[in-house]
Amino acid sequence: MTAIRRVLLFGAASVMLLASAARAQSVSNVLTFLVTNQSVQTGNVARDRNAAQATADTIGRALLANLATLPAPSSSGAFVYRLNPELGTVERATQTFGPSFVERAQTVGRNQVSIGVAFQYLRFDSLDGMNLRDGSLVTTANKFANESTPFDAERLTLNIDANVATLYGTVGLTSRLDVSLLVPMVSLQVSGSRLDTYRGQTFLESTASSNAVGLADLIVRSKYEMYRTESTGLAAAVDVRLPTGRQTDLLGAGTASTKVSGIGSVENGRLSASVNAGVMVGGLATELNYDGAIAVAATPRVTLATELLGRWINGPGGVVEITAPHPTLAGVQTIRLTPAASALNMITFVPGFKWNVSDTWVLAANVMIPLSSSGLTARITPFIGLDYALGP
Repeated sequence: MTAIRRVLLFGAASVMLLASAARAQSVSNVLTFLVTNQSVQTGNVARDRNAAQATADTIGRALLANLATLPAPSSSGAFVYRLNPELGTVERATQTFGPSFVERAQTVGRNQVSIGVAFQYLRFDSLDGMNLRDGSLVTTANKFANESTPFDAERLTLNIDANVATLYGTVGLTSRLDVSLLVPMVSLQVSGSRLDTYRGQTFLESTASSNAVGLADLIVRSKYEMYRTESTGLAAAVDVRLPTGRQTDLLGAGTASTKVSGIGSVENGRLSASVNAGVMVGGLATELNYDGAIAVAATPRVTLATELLGRWINGPGGVVEITAPHPTLAGVQTIRLTPAASALNMITFVPGFKWNVSDTWVLAANVMIPLSSSGLTARITPFIGLDYALGP
């Protein structure tokens, strides 16, 4: 039986490998191919197929949560200008350059323009705390009830890397109203393999890869400062994400979304603090955001910032293992991956700095560190941005 099984596995794997190599596949198709291609005999083909497809869809949603709805760089310019009515001149209104992701209530100023570019590299390591890259992720397995180790197990290795470049610009239409456009470009690489280990012998079942480069979902943002004093400000912002990214390559959510946010800021000399709270509807799913940041002007040209980004997404973005008795083999239990029932909660810590390199050029450098293991996570995501204000 073992020899026959080995021949069947080798033949099936060869056909799948040739089919995979013969055609270019989208990222979503590669994920589905790797997750749903199974050889472990569980006695319930329909249940296996449904669980595997749901798991592939969930991984795709988790990836979309990190790309199609990736927290965008703040469109608040590093330089904020205000008209001094006593002097009749425009002057800087803040001493700090602000945070990189959390919005400030202050607007850039009437007829002021700020442009910038930001780069991020995401190397996803785990899914709900389970390692994706070392081949330890069990997708389907059979084990005896009195043993802890499966005698037949399929394990998935999945490498997901993304480079994101975002171009953005902000124009102050009035002293209280800003309009911004953010244009994210994504280069996404997905590759993986699936191995079946049967009684100590390992067989390669499938391998596949896909690369996608393109425009992600554009963001049009408007921000209005409703209340202002010398040191405080309250503003409202509306973000509209347009479905410009290819959904089949997981570069876009496929439908438009709208996010409404409230913004509060306090500027006290060299110290500033900002908080954001918002809700997004449409797109991938209903999402709540809660963000906060503290920035300190260490010198007139250097600002240190600490940010905390929180996201709650109403929909499965993770997976869990479930165990059920095998329908035909007594004393055997089957392990499957299935989508988690809970919503996706993501909390990210972002320390960094901004440096006024020259004139109104400001360089930003941050690292994004996940504080939660929910969904797809990258251990550390470096962020580099360059902001330029056209000046008063």
